[in-house]
Amino acid sequence: MAEFFQLLIIGLSQGCVYGLIAMGFVMIYKATEMVNFAQGDIMMVGTFVAFTFIVTWGFNFWLGLLAAMAVMAVFGFLVDAIVVRRIIGQPQFSVVILTISLGFIFRAVAGMIWGQAPLSLDTPFVGTSNMGGAVIGHDRLAIMGGTVVMVSLIYLFLRYSRWGIAMQAASQNQLAAFYVGIPVKLVYSGVWGLAAAISCVAGVLLAPITLIGPLNGFLGIKAFAAAVIGGFGSLPGALIGGLIIGIAEPFAAAYLPEVKNIIGYLIMFAVLMLRPEGLFATIYQKKV
Repeated sequence: MAEFFQLLIIGLSQGCVYGLIAMGFVMIYKATEMVNFAQGDIMMVGTFVAFTFIVTWGFNFWLGLLAAMAVMAVFGFLVDAIVVRRIIGQPQFSVVILTISLGFIFRAVAGMIWGQAPLSLDTPFVGTSNMGGAVIGHDRLAIMGGTVVMVSLIYLFLRYSRWGIAMQAASQNQLAAFYVGIPVKLVYSGVWGLAAAISCVAGVLLAPITLIGPLNGFLGIKAFAAAVIGGFGSLPGALIGGLIIGIAEPFAAAYLPEVKNIIGYLIMFAVLMLRPEGLFATIYQKKV
């Protein structure tokens, strides 16, 4: 039972990170019907920005995290406003190629600025606790707690703030939102900014476990699989999809090591075969 509980905590913490990144995928897709394949690399850039504030410039951890989120929100906003918006109306294939290319550019620039060697980010979440015979790192617990806080804040923002309601309206019906006076283009860029800030938090929470490097952006591939499993269009589904992959990985590593590196994609394949729209897609259909 101790081993089971420890694997479960590891899986939940990993799944929370996948889920947060996947929520960024889904938010952008719901609003713009574009798939941002650079989402994982935006997370990586956000982690490096947080490292600069906290380690290089000596900011307090929490202040540095908030500053990094603000910088990444502006960064995501500008990526859409300056780059992505230029190809609106082009085939979806163009968007795919553009965002994949942006991912390569972000990785290259991050390597030039911060180097290729892994960097460590000290956090307040140090130490371990013994729970039922399982040794659980406080960084794992911080990931789960941070995810609960972020999901709650996202819900409150989308449910009660004017910008959050505008984002939902624009994602449901762009033309109707425009007619009632919502600045749709500005809102769409705001969605990119919000998704970038959320991914920044995911990267900072994960940093003590995986260290920081330009290749961290490849986690976005697993997050994409999580979004597909949950249903591309469902924020709760994205989080649950991330948890499914996250929990499956450590158990596969312990009991089925032959498939530990592909277990997430096997689950995605099974879901696509049995329910192509994803597990929760029908609950959150667009209303026209």
